[in-house]
Parts: sequence; C-alpha cells; structure tokens
Amino acid sequence: MAENPSVPEPESDAHEVNAANSSKEDDHQHDTLKYHLLGPSLTKAGQDSVDQSKVSEIIYNASKGSKFFNREEVKDKILTQKIEQILEKKRHLEKLDLTRELRAADQFISNLEVSRDLTQHIVHIDCDAFYAAVEQLDRPELKDLPFAVGGGVLTTCNYIARKYGCRSGMASFVAKKLCPDLLLLPLNFDKYTSKASEVRQILAQYDPRFESASIDEAYLNITEYCFEHAMTPEEAVQQMRDEIHDETKITVSAGIAVNAKLAKICSNMNKPNGQYILPNDRNAIMTFMRNLPTRKVNGIGRVLERELQEIGVKTCGDIYPHRQLLRQLFGEKTYEFLLMCYLGLGRTGVQPAEEYERKSVGTESTFRDMSDPLQFREKLRWTADELEKDMRRAECKGRTLVLKVKLHTYEVLTRQVVTPRAICAADDLYNYSLPILVKLEQEIPGMKLRLMGLRCTHLISTKKPDARSFFGLKPSRIGTDNDVTDGAGSPKASECIQGEMNPQGALEHTPYKGVNQLEHDLRTGDCGLVNGDDDYRHHGKEIVPNPKRAAPAEESEEWWDCPICSRPQPRDERLFNEHIDLCLSRQTIRDTVQQGYGLDPVPAVGTPAPKRLKSGGERKRSRTTPSADPRQRKLFFG
Repeated sequence: MAENPSVPEPESDAHEVNAANSSKEDDHQHDTLKYHLLGPSLTKAGQDSVDQSKVSEIIYNASKGSKFFNREEVKDKILTQKIEQILEKKRHLEKLDLTRELRAADQFISNLEVSRDLTQHIVHIDCDAFYAAVEQLDRPELKDLPFAVGGGVLTTCNYIARKYGCRSGMASFVAKKLCPDLLLLPLNFDKYTSKASEVRQILAQYDPRFESASIDEAYLNITEYCFEHAMTPEEAVQQMRDEIHDETKITVSAGIAVNAKLAKICSNMNKPNGQYILPNDRNAIMTFMRNLPTRKVNGIGRVLERELQEIGVKTCGDIYPHRQLLRQLFGEKTYEFLLMCYLGLGRTGVQPAEEYERKSVGTESTFRDMSDPLQFREKLRWTADELEKDMRRAECKGRTLVLKVKLHTYEVLTRQVVTPRAICAADDLYNYSLPILVKLEQEIPGMKLRLMGLRCTHLISTKKPDARSFFGLKPSRIGTDNDVTDGAGSPKASECIQGEMNPQGALEHTPYKGVNQLEHDLRTGDCGLVNGDDDYRHHGKEIVPNPKRAAPAEESEEWWDCPICSRPQPRDERLFNEHIDLCLSRQTIRDTVQQGYGLDPVPAVGTPAPKRLKSGGERKRSRTTPSADPRQRKLFFG
C-alpha cells in the first residue's frame, strides 16, 4: 500500500503561527510594563480594594509616547532579558546535584534560628496620610472630599482619593483621570514639621532613643517602658496613639512585633487609625510570613518581586523550597536577605537616626529641560552652594565627589572624581565637578538635562572633639535650657524621594491647571518644576535629632571626686562605685606588674613616695649607670 506523501504546511499558516507567537510576546511585554508603571507605592494602605488593572491601563495610555514612557519601556525590556537569563540558569541548576547547596542553606537557617530574639517589643508608628491629615485640620470641609497634596507629582492623598487608585508618586494629571473631582493642595512644610515635632515629643516619653524613619514614621523599643509601667505592649501602644490623637488631632497606625522588619509590615495591616500585634512566638511568626506576599516586605520592590515571581516565589513561604537555588541566582546578599524574610527575622536595635554612620551627603534638583552650557554651569554652582550647606550642617568633608545628571530621555548618568584632599567648600565642589561636566558635554554633543546633583562620599568628620571628657574631666556647659532643640527645625532637603519629578516649586491650586496642559508637560518633560527661592527644600526624610528632655534639677550638676584618680565623676552611686572599682583594679594590676620585676609598688595618685637616703657609692653609680627599663631583660652572649 502506497504511503501518502507528507504535505507541507502552507507558508501562510507558518506566518500566522509566528505572528500569533509575536503577538503573545508583545502582550506579555505590555502587561509587565503596565505593572511596572504602577510605581513603587502600589502597596500603600487603601489600595487593596482598587482595580489595579484599570489604573495601569490609564497610566499606560496617558503616558504612552512620552520620554518617561520610552525610558521605562527600555528598562522593562532590560529586566525581561535579565529574567530570561535567570530562568535559563535555573533550568541548568535543576539538572545538577544541589545537595551541597541544600545542606549549606539548612545550616545557614539553623544559625539564623540561634540568633532569634523573642524578648523585645518593637513598635513602628506611621501617621495616616500625614500631609493630608495636617491640611484637613485647617480645612475641615475637605473631610468627605478626595484631595491630594502636591503639584506635578502627588506627595500624599487622603483615603477617599486612594479608593480611586490615587497614590503618592503619581503624576497629578494621571490622578485627575482616575478621580476627576480630585482637589490639589500646595505643600506647606512649615506646618508638617511643626506637627511632626508635636508627635515626636510624645514618642520620646515612651522611648527617648526612638528612631525616625521619616517625618511621619518612627521605630520605638517599648520593652523597658512596658516593664517599668507593668503594661502589655498593646496597652502601651493604644495609650500612645490616644495621646497623640488628643494632643495633635491626627491619627497614627502602629505595628508591634519582635523586630523592626515585622513591625513595619504590621503597621500597614489595620490602617488607618489601627494597630496590629504579632505575638512574640516563633510559630506565630512563621505562620504570618508563610502567606505574606513578597512585595509586602520592606526591601523587596518591583524588580525583585518580578524576578522572584518568575522562578515561582510569590510568598515568603515559597522561599524555603527554592533555598538551594537562591545563592546561585541572586547572589550572597539577596540569598541571606530572603532567608531572613522567610524566618521573619530582623534587627531589634533601635537608635536615633543621627547615630548611624553617614555614608554620603548629596543634593539634587529637577528642572525643565535645558541645553545651554551657561545654564549648566549656573545650575552646577547653585548645586555646589546647596551641598556646602548640607555638609556644614552634617559636620563633615568628603574625599570622593559624584556628579549625577538625568538626560531629557530620563537616562541617568553618574561620574565621580577622587579629590586630593577632603573638601566641603562650594568653590572646591564646583571646581572639581566642572571638569566632569565639561567631559560629559564633549561625550554627548547637544546634551539636554532635566536633573543635576552632587554627592560626596568617603566622609571625614569635622566635629570638634570634647577634650575635657576625653581626659575624664567635667564637660563644660554651653548654653542654657532654652538652647535645647525640640526637633522642630526645618533642615534642608537634598532630593526628591517620590517619583521621577520634583514635587516642589510653584504648586497648583484652584483653579486647576488643566489635564491637557499637564499631559503636555509630562510629554515634554516640564512636570518637574523649577525650584523656588526657598532657603530649604524638603523631602520628608531629613535626619532630625530626637527631642531632648529638659535639664533636671541643679543637683545633677554636682560631681564627686574619685579618691583614687581625683577625677570628677557623675553623682550616681552605682556608677561612682564602678569607677572606684575600676581605679582600684588598675592600681592593683600596676602593683602586681611592678612586684613581678622586684620593684616597689607605684603609689596611688596623690600619695607621696617615701624618700630613701643614698650613700655616696649609690649616688656615684647612679651617675654612670643608665636607667634600664625593668620590663626589659638583659641578654648575654658568651
């Protein structure tokens, strides 16, 4: 029986298959880009009930064709290629014997478990829609209306506006498309810093060494407070929140857990005006983390979230089955971070923000597109002046100077130079950064910029040491009680934190600028408004010293002199006894060492040594024989 020859598929069918596959790839690419355009504030409170697909579609269509859109599209394609490489590597690893990696991961997890501390009560306090809440105090009629604070970019919005999908970091014209009735209010940082100072004064009563994370959030360790006042953590935090509301008329939410990472997650669970406690129990923590989406963890953003999802990790509980692959796929640091997320581990140390070692000091500003070299130099000089103010305030100098620019295409470039000496003066900052700018102009003819910034790294402190305290002497008192800061100052801001565009400058108010005009601004890159003439620019992440308690009664100024070393010590019986014990132990050790070499003990400070008459021979020998170090042994060579 003759076989039927195989009939090749028509060429048109092959083209249709290829076209279908290409269409699927394009759809997937568009889906990932739409999700990417949702921004970093996707997990903000009030967004859980929002149809994010509708929001992403509006953002996609509104920004399509703009420079910002084109740049984000390029970044999304680069991320897609990176994920393809990760998946290819994963397929290769799964063919290998990973017993050794599995054993190493289990050993690391065991070591982490040993370090678990379940004794602390860490609290994360977060003010609810802080800027909007402060504005509502002055305009109560806004209570039932959707409104936001900001200009070209929203800095915050109330919870009514969030139901429409509006959030911080969103372009205002996009927010108006999501919520046509949205009202925009101008920023007023004087009001915000004043209200934040009132909140900080209350926080200091529960933990004087609380840690500010921004103008409207902080970490506290209330373990000692709960012990001293015989209160449970829930009672103490509820009391704190009630006190804040009574004194400031704004609401705060809180998370209570054994470490800062979990407390941060918990504070977002019952927003607004609520609190959530995660028991200090390992099983409860593991259960909590098992079903927690990875994006809910502070430190996992859009990029890492997507990479994890592609390999099958959607919740923190999914990390464990993939533990043998994580080191090879993401590197050592991410591997350790993810395993700590799986276990629900984090830092328990809380300290004032100003006590952390500062790695860099920088300032940057966004402006309308400029291409004039003269304007570049004027902006560079202004930036150098601003950076000098920041560095003098931080009391430091830097050895490495970094110039950052953002092109009109939203491409970011950085260049750095190591200076021959530590610098902080504006003239030096300008003179060392100008050659970098000139070189960029040569590399990119016709360069157009929309952002410029300077940053100093490898810092050297210029703080004057307290010489008196170094030698154990009583520190000199400078100033009066009125000099003690309450943390209500207005330190200068260095850079815009939210979004790609600067929310400062001439801020829109009623009548509204118009959706069409703002859409044109985004497409032409004019949403980042030119900075005003304010002495300080704010971003809400300034490091402000904690409020200091008023000086106690004058008896604290009395000092006790140590009978051993005669140095003044604070009037505290326990500390004074510890110091005496230390001095006595020093003297005992000194005497023992001297006796070990056959010498008389050295008398204590203030005790005159007994004099001994010498004979003539002794005096004569003392003139001719050099004094030898008793700790050195004489060596004789035969």
